[in-house]
Amino acid sequence: MSATTKYIFVTGGVTSSLGKGILAASLAKLLQARGYTVTIQKLDPYINVDPGTLNPYEHGECFVTDDGAETDLDLGHYERFLNIPTSQANNITTGRIYKAVIEKERRGDFLGKTVQVIPHITDEIKNRIRLLGKTGNYQFVITEIGGTVGDIESLPYIEAVRQLKWELGNNAMVIHLTLIPYLSTTGELKTKPTQHSVKLLLEYGVQPDVLVCRTEHSLNRDIKNKIALFCNVAPNAVIEARDASTIYEVPLMMEEEQLDIVVLNQLNMPVSDNMDLAKWKDFLHKFKHPHHEVKIGLVGKYVELKDAYKSISEAFIHAGAANDCKVTIEWIHSESITDENVGEKFKWLRGILVAPGFGQRGIEGKISAIKYAREHQIPFLGVCLGMQCAVIEFARNVLGLKDADSTEMNPETPYPVIDLLETQKKITNKGGTMRLGSYPCNIAEKTKAWEIYKHKEIKERHRHRYEFNNEYLPDFEKAGMIASGINPEGGLVEIIEIKDHPWFVGVQFHPEYKSTVANPHPLFVSFVKAAIEVGKLVH
Repeated sequence: MSATTKYIFVTGGVTSSLGKGILAASLAKLLQARGYTVTIQKLDPYINVDPGTLNPYEHGECFVTDDGAETDLDLGHYERFLNIPTSQANNITTGRIYKAVIEKERRGDFLGKTVQVIPHITDEIKNRIRLLGKTGNYQFVITEIGGTVGDIESLPYIEAVRQLKWELGNNAMVIHLTLIPYLSTTGELKTKPTQHSVKLLLEYGVQPDVLVCRTEHSLNRDIKNKIALFCNVAPNAVIEARDASTIYEVPLMMEEEQLDIVVLNQLNMPVSDNMDLAKWKDFLHKFKHPHHEVKIGLVGKYVELKDAYKSISEAFIHAGAANDCKVTIEWIHSESITDENVGEKFKWLRGILVAPGFGQRGIEGKISAIKYAREHQIPFLGVCLGMQCAVIEFARNVLGLKDADSTEMNPETPYPVIDLLETQKKITNKGGTMRLGSYPCNIAEKTKAWEIYKHKEIKERHRHRYEFNNEYLPDFEKAGMIASGINPEGGLVEIIEIKDHPWFVGVQFHPEYKSTVANPHPLFVSFVKAAIEVGKLVH
C-alpha cells in the first residue's frame, strides 16, 4: 500500500437509492479537478459472485469493464464522471469474497484454523480495498458500501471499515449519506432519521466524519448545527445535497458546499486553487441550453425499469450535448409492437435504437421496428441483440429466408443467420462465461463505420454468446447489408450496415459502456446527428 493513499468510505442510511454512487463519483470528480489521482470501488453485499446472472428488473443494467468483469451499474457512473476505465478490482461482491476465502480454506491456507467472518472474511475485504490503492498507485481510493447501515448483509463491510479506520488512522475517513425527510403536513425538515442512522453506525464502532444530507429543501444553519451536535461531526462537515435536475449537476453542488475542501482538510491534504471544471461546465451548459431537439425511440423489453438501459440513456445525454441537442427518449416496449401498429407508434420518431437483451420475449416486436426503420429511411442503431435482430429482419424480408432466426430463439431454424459462438458450445455454467470485455475490431474503409470512427482498428466491450453466421455473409453483402467491422482474431462480424440507407448500423458490441462526459461515443454522436438531419428534412 502506498503511504500516500487516502481511503474514503461512503456509507448510506435511512433508505436505499439515495445516490451513494453519484456522491462518490461527484467527490472523485472534484478531487480529480484539483489534480489528484482517484479511483472508486463498489462493495456489493449480495451473494451472487457478480450481477451477470441477475434479472435487469432486479438490479438494473449489468455494466462490463475492459477486462471482462460483469459489474454493478454504479461503475458506469464512475467511468462517465472520471473518464478513467474501471476493472474487476473496482467491484467486489460478498459472493466473490466468500468464494475466495472458501477456496483458500480448501487449499489449506489457514493451517487448520476455524474459518470465521472475523478475521477471515473481513481480512479478505480489507485486502481487496487496499489492493486497489496499491496496484493503481492512486492518491485517493473512494469505496462505496452498497445497501444501508443496519442491513445484515452489509455488516462484514462495516466491520472492515471500522478496522481500516483504526489501522489507517489519518489516512481514512467515512462519509455517511443520509436523508432529511420533509413533512408537508407540518412544513418541517426532520433530522431524527439521520440521528438514528448515525447512532446505529456508532453501535458498530464507526464514527462518520462527514454527513451528506439528501433533502428536498435547503438546510438552514440551525438544522446543520443541530445535526452536527447530535451526530458528533463538525458543523462544516454537514453537507446539504438538494435534489438535482440531472446527476451531472451534483459535482457543482458539492463544490458549492465545499465537500472536497472538508475532505482534503480532514485528510491533511493540500487544497489546490487550480480547480479545473471548465469542460464539465461547458458540457452542462450545452445540455441545458440545446439548439435542437430530437425524439428517439428506445425499443426494449425492460423499459419499465429505465436503469436496465442506464448506459444507453446516459450515452444519449453525452451525444446530445456534443450536437447541441436535447435527446428525448421514447421508451417503447418491444412486446407492444406489431407490423400493424408500428407506423402509428413510430411516426414522430427521428431515430430508432433497438436495445440489447436475451431470450425470445419481445423479439418479433424488435424485428417489426427494424423493418420500419429500414423501409422508411429512419436512422437506426442496433446494439448487441439489436444488431442480431437487424440481421434476422434483413434475412427474412430482403433475402426471402422467411424462417430465418437465431438459434437462441429457435434451435431448429432452417436458416440460422445468428448462431452460438463456437467457443460457447461446450459451456454449461451461466455466470461469467459469455464473450466478455474489450476486443479489437478492424473497420473497412469507405463505410459508415469508417466515417464514424476514422480509425482502422478500434476496441469495444462485449457481452454475448451468439454471433453472425458467416456462411450467409456473401448473400447479405450481395443484397446490400455489409460487414463493415470484423474481429481480426476470429473473423466475427462486429458491425453491419446497409449501403443505400442514410444511417443504418448494427453493432455486436456495447458502445454505450465507453461513452463519457469527456468523450461521448462517436457512434451515438453520429446517430444523434443523423436524427437531427432527418428532423430538418421533415420540417
